[in-house]
Amino acid sequence: MVCPLPLSAVSELRAEAAPPTADAELLRQLQQGSEAAFRTLVERYQHRVYRTVLALLRSPEEAEDVAQEVFVEVYQTVGRFRGEAALSTWLYRLATSRALKHRRRAQAKKRFAYFTRLLGFGNHVLHDPADHLHPQAQLEGEQQLQLLLAHIARLPDKQQVAFTLRHEQELSYEEIAAVLQTTVPAVESLLFRARQTLRTHLQPSFRHA
Repeated sequence: MVCPLPLSAVSELRAEAAPPTADAELLRQLQQGSEAAFRTLVERYQHRVYRTVLALLRSPEEAEDVAQEVFVEVYQTVGRFRGEAALSTWLYRLATSRALKHRRRAQAKKRFAYFTRLLGFGNHVLHDPADHLHPQAQLEGEQQLQLLLAHIARLPDKQQVAFTLRHEQELSYEEIAAVLQTTVPAVESLLFRARQTLRTHLQPSFRHA
C-alpha cells in the first residue's frame, strides 16, 4: 500500500541531485520491494517531480494529484524498469508524460461539456481554472506573467516540455534529450523554436523571452 505523499509540505529549497551510484543502489533496493527505499525515493525526488508537473499544469492541486500518480506508477512498474536511462531521467519522463496526458484529458472534457450544453443536454460548462503564479517566474507584473504563461501553454507538447525542463528545472541539454528520448540537436531545435515563437507573440511586451 502506497502512503499518501505530503507534497504540500515539501520545502521550497530545491533538492540536490543524488549521485548516480546512490540512485543505482536505490533502484536495486526498489526492485527488491523495499518500502524504505520507496520512501527514500519519494523524499529525494518528490519536490522536483511536483515542480515539473506544476510548470506544465499551473494548478497546485492538479499538480499534487498527478505527482502522486507518478510515484504510484513507479511503485507499480519499477520491477520492469531495466535501467536504460538514469532513475532521475525516468522520473522526469513519467512526470512530463502524466502531466501532458492529464491536460489533454481535461481539455477533452471541457470540449465535451461545451458541446453537450450546446446541444441542449444541460451539462454545465467547465470553466478554465484560475491561473496561478509560477514559483520560478521572475517577471515584472501580473499581466505580463499571465501573458507569458498563456503562450507557453500553447507551445507544442515537446517544445513545452523542453522549455520547462530547461528553464524551470535547469536540466542540461543531454538530460532533456534523455527524458524526451531524442538527440541533443533535436532538443536545441525544440528550444530554439519555442523561444522564437514566444518572442514573436510577446514582443514588444518583453525584451527577452
